[in-house]
This record gives sequence, structure tokens and C-alpha cells, in this order.
Amino acid sequence: MSKTTAVKGFSTRAIHFGYNPADHQGALVPPIYTSATFAFPDAAYGARCFTGEEAGYFYTRIANPTLALLEGRLASLEQGAGAVVFGSGMGAITATLWSMLEPGDEVLADMTLYGCTYAFLTHGLSRFGVTVRHVDMTDAANVAQAMGEKTRVVYFESPANPNMRLVDIEAVSRVAHQGGAQVVVDNTYCTPYLQQPLLLGADVSVHSMTKYLGGHGDLTAGAAIFADAQLAQRVRLFGLKDMTGAVMSAQDAHLVMRGLKTLTLRMDRHCQSAQKVAELLQRHPATKMVHFPGLPTFAQHALAKRQMRQFGGMIAFELQGGLAAGICFMDALQLVTRAVSLGDAESLAQHPASMTHSTYTPEERAAHGISDGLVRLSIGLEDIEDILADIAQALDQAHAPGHSRPAVAAAERCRELA
Repeated sequence: MSKTTAVKGFSTRAIHFGYNPADHQGALVPPIYTSATFAFPDAAYGARCFTGEEAGYFYTRIANPTLALLEGRLASLEQGAGAVVFGSGMGAITATLWSMLEPGDEVLADMTLYGCTYAFLTHGLSRFGVTVRHVDMTDAANVAQAMGEKTRVVYFESPANPNMRLVDIEAVSRVAHQGGAQVVVDNTYCTPYLQQPLLLGADVSVHSMTKYLGGHGDLTAGAAIFADAQLAQRVRLFGLKDMTGAVMSAQDAHLVMRGLKTLTLRMDRHCQSAQKVAELLQRHPATKMVHFPGLPTFAQHALAKRQMRQFGGMIAFELQGGLAAGICFMDALQLVTRAVSLGDAESLAQHPASMTHSTYTPEERAAHGISDGLVRLSIGLEDIEDILADIAQALDQAHAPGHSRPAVAAAERCRELA
């Protein structure tokens, strides 16, 4: 039992929930159980574990004490009834959806999704008798109109990767439940600190813990947190154990729990710095459009204020010169690193059309609101003065009359790759 069972604070639960050093020889940091298998006191105990009558540990692909502690903390932070952790964010998404769907079912998905999620839904699940339809979920009325007798799952990200579209989680969850469907929300951009989808009516909140929850770019991991404990158990025993085997290592679970200890501090810094970067981008003449929930000019600013604690550390923007200007901007960066992923201590810049969202065809990207010139920034933990100075000088270069031949050539190459 945790020594802080009665404590309600988010940060305190992130640090202490589910663990008492007195139960582990005084060790302040929870031990890492690296064992793949666990010994049974007798054969009957082992049999009960395999039938589910006994909740003991018997094989790490199903459960492990280190992973169980992390799952308990995640469920607490998201206010869920249960959680399952995985070796990657895509492991969490695929195992969850495999467990919720049957041939003949339908998924309603938002217009904008992370590239690999889009590929799994559109080019993966559809091969196994599951219909996937994309709907503009920025208006819950569109979801109500699209719901059908076979709709079983409504899936979206909020904010969406990479263009920052928001979905009203409460409104869409209400519509989905009226139609007999369950709601799965990718909460990676926000983390449980900024947004809690389950409290807004969603059934499942999924995360790539590779990002903010780990926070240091040194692991890959995923999680799904459930409003219903029975669904959590189904995902564990079917989606994880049988369908994907996307097991998380005990060492990575330990690293994520270390990351959770500083989550609130890091997210506060990410959010504060991103707000200042977005304001710089908005006032610079090189910029055509800035997509950031914290700007009053953002179309869904009021919704962001209602369902998010703060506005996050992610920014998408477009430059006046389109793709060539965007490539020029990226290549001019000196402090901000050109790399995919997000939520690290380092600030990162990437070009979605040729990188994370290259699984879309050009026609699909156009239809789903991902322009060729869109640049995505993940604002890190460096001194904000240094981040602003680097972005400002890169914007100045991108705004200079004409672009260098290398930048134009790189833009054309990106178009070809995309």
C-alpha cells in the first residue's frame, strides 16, 4: 500500500502513488524487476494465475511488478479504472483497437492523425474487414451525422498531430455514446497534466510515452488508460498478450516513472516557452499562419481554454514562401535540432509532409489539412532567450529575398519523398 493513499495532488501522486519504501527494505526508488518469468509456490497457484483466478505475476508479457506500479500511477493521473503499458505508442494504439474491434465493425476517425496511426487504420485495419471513415470532428454535429449501426469506435487526437486541430472531447464523447460507440483519444500532446480525456467522457486515453511522459528522448514506450477495468483486462490479455506482444521493458518503465517525477515542472516550462515562441512567429513578417492553441487568433482558442490546463509545447506554422521557405528555415536553425519525435528536453523541428506524415499521399495530406509547407516545432527546456534568438535568425533567413539553390533543391526533394 502507498504511504500517500489519501493524498490527492497530481505531482504528489506522480512521485509517490502505489509505493511505500518500507515494503522494499527502505529503497526510496522502486526496484526494477528484470525477470521474464516468476516462480510459483505450487502448481495450483500457477494454474490459478493462468486462468485469471489469481492476480499474481507469472510472465512479464502479461504483468510485471515494475510495469504494474507504472500502470497504477498512470491510471491515477488520468483518473482511470486501469492502465496497460506497451513497448511503443503504436503498440498501445494497435493493441487497444485490435481488442475493441471485430470484422464488420466501423471506426470513425478524425481528419488529422499521426502518420503511423493513419497508416494502421487506413492501410492496416481495413485489410481485416474493419471499415474506417474520416470525419471532421472539430464539429460534433459531423460525428452525429456520420454515426452508423456498425460504428464501434470514435478515434481522434486533441490537439492533432501535426496541425494542432482540437476536438471537443466532451461533446464528441456524448454523441458517440448515444450511438453505442466508444471513444479513444490520443492524449500524447497534452499528457494527463494538461488534459484528462476520461474525465471529459472518453473511454480510453492513449499515449506515446516516448514523448513528454518519458521526457528525455531515451526510450520508446506507450500506454492506454481505461475508464472500464474490464476493457483494460481484455486489452492486456488479448491485444497485448496475443495480438501484438508489444511488451514494455522494466528498465523503460523505471525511466518513465523517473520522468513522471518532473512532469509538472517540465510541462509548465514547455508551455511557457511555446507561448513566447508562438507569439514571435505570429508577429514575424516571414510567417503566413501559426497554429497554437494559446494564441487568441487560434480558431479553437476558447475550446482549448475549456478542456486544457495550459496550451502545450507544440507549434505548427507555415511561412510565406511555402515549402522552400520552410526548408530554408529548418536548415538555418543552429540550436533547435532537426529531428522527429517531440516532448524532449531539446527543442526539435521537423517537416511533417516528408517525415512523420509521409504515409499520407499528397492528395490525402491536402484533404486532411497537412500542407507541404507546414513546419512542426517541439519547444524544449533550453533558456527561452536562446530558443527565441535561434528561431528569429532562422525566420530572417527564410524571409530574405529569394532562397538559396540548396534550399529550393531540398524542397523539391522533400516533395518527391512525400
